[in-house]
Amino acid sequence: MHVLVINCGSSSIKYRLIDSVSSKTVAEGKRERLSAKDAQAAYKAALAEILAECKGRQVDAVGHRVVHGGEHFHEAVRIDDQVLARIRELGALAPLHNPRNALAIDAARASFPEVAHVAVFDTAFHLRMPRRARTYAVDPELAADYGIKRFGFHGTSHAYVAGKAAEFLGRPSAELRIVSLHLGAGASACAIEFGHSTETSMGVTPLEGLVMGTRAGDLDPGAILALVRAGKSATEIDDILNNESGLKGLSGAGADLRDIETRAAQGDDRCRLAVNVYAHRARKYIGAYAAVMGGVDAVVLTGGVGENAVAMRRRILQRFDFLGLSFDEDRNADARVSEAEPAVRISADASRVTALVVKTDEELMIARQTAAVAGRANEVASADPVPIAISGRHLHLDAATFAALFGEGAAPTRYRDISQPGQYACAEVVNLVGPRGRIDGVRLIAPLRRANQVEVSRTDEFALGVDAPIRDSGKTEGSAPITLEGPAGSVHLKEGLICAKRHIHMTPKDALEYGVRNGDEVEVALNGGPRDLTFGDVLIRVSPNYKLEMHLDTDEGNAAELSRGAHGELVFADVDGASGVLRTKRTAR
Repeated sequence: MHVLVINCGSSSIKYRLIDSVSSKTVAEGKRERLSAKDAQAAYKAALAEILAECKGRQVDAVGHRVVHGGEHFHEAVRIDDQVLARIRELGALAPLHNPRNALAIDAARASFPEVAHVAVFDTAFHLRMPRRARTYAVDPELAADYGIKRFGFHGTSHAYVAGKAAEFLGRPSAELRIVSLHLGAGASACAIEFGHSTETSMGVTPLEGLVMGTRAGDLDPGAILALVRAGKSATEIDDILNNESGLKGLSGAGADLRDIETRAAQGDDRCRLAVNVYAHRARKYIGAYAAVMGGVDAVVLTGGVGENAVAMRRRILQRFDFLGLSFDEDRNADARVSEAEPAVRISADASRVTALVVKTDEELMIARQTAAVAGRANEVASADPVPIAISGRHLHLDAATFAALFGEGAAPTRYRDISQPGQYACAEVVNLVGPRGRIDGVRLIAPLRRANQVEVSRTDEFALGVDAPIRDSGKTEGSAPITLEGPAGSVHLKEGLICAKRHIHMTPKDALEYGVRNGDEVEVALNGGPRDLTFGDVLIRVSPNYKLEMHLDTDEGNAAELSRGAHGELVFADVDGASGVLRTKRTAR
């Protein structure tokens, strides 16, 4: 499928005609430094030129980058009049982008009326951030009334470069903690923990966070109130913070870092300050996100500045040895990314944390997602609903810990078989003791394992006074500590307490029928019960030793008001973390 991708940024329009199967570029072009003050006329003229260049070529679908998708758009969608109206409504939250995105959609639909047009949203990658990351400290009713929550942006770019970083490191995204910095006219940081956005710098709008070309980034809200009290209108403040701040406001020399660095080298103090504030803000976010994730495996720089600004990369990444990142000056100076070599290391060989420059490719990601959405009409419903079981709090122990808790020579006593073949609940129970409280009578699941793992719900976590991360079974490194009490003694685990990631057990035959692979993440819809819900980020686990079944914890089951014998429908799979390919699945009915 030949997909025309139109990517309208805050100061540029890029387009590419891409063969979505081979990933090869058929045609491409861009228009840069489009005037913010005269955006409407400049964008219309640029779009007319771009669409004229594409006329006469094979175009099977058109993919549009749309910055703000709000609460409604969780994935790429086919554009109709209703979708376009929603995109326009969200323009107040992304004033430099959504109006231009809508302008491009109008023009492209007029030029190519017979093909599918698809919107791919910057916000979609961030929509499942943890509640603590997306919630601002204001009254929840006020937040709900006015849409005050962290949405995050540049999601397509962050997802793509994280996948490329994982490929470079030869490790699955699900094992990595990555800090991604997308640095361009717009700039944002993202903490990507085990393949998912867990924190990001932009907020309700693309205005928060890093210093940008014309946007202020982080700013005390009291400063805005001061401007209001001084008589500035909302329109004037919007213009100041979106169009006259950032590098432009600091330097007085425009918004392009290349020009600012040149003048800084010539002794311009305002430009020197602009360079230093830009780097300082980025460094601050790297440290903060390493703390949020409990460590970091890679720092990735991308975007126009991240890929090309050698001196700025040095300013941002130097003196992070305390974090385990040893910067390599020579590699940084020589780093050049291209389609042939999209990821280049700029850290030393001995560095525990890898620093990479990665060439982002939002257009390729948009093309792949557009092709997937445009082709969904041909999908065949062919698989059965998935049975669902509620998994209560429980634990798995290694032999040494079992002996310490129940005595030397003791062995697990079968209490009853459970649904997964070869596993059984034991008569033995332990008490969990946390900093705030305790939970008694938590049952052991056998056989014994090579490592300890205690699985609780969010409600249990608060009762114990601990902060347990959401993890796949077996991935307990860096998880929460907990003390176990047994009849023969107690053991303090330095790690091992988790909230288990919701998942589906499948045999290889099941996986083939549903069209999924081990490690995929899907959405599962629960329809027809007391409370319809769709669970996202459901991990697929495939083994010949499994029985088909989805496992939720007690909090999740209560939220859906599930009863015995409940089933769910497999409806969607997320972007593949390694390749950046959106692989749609057949729907279970």
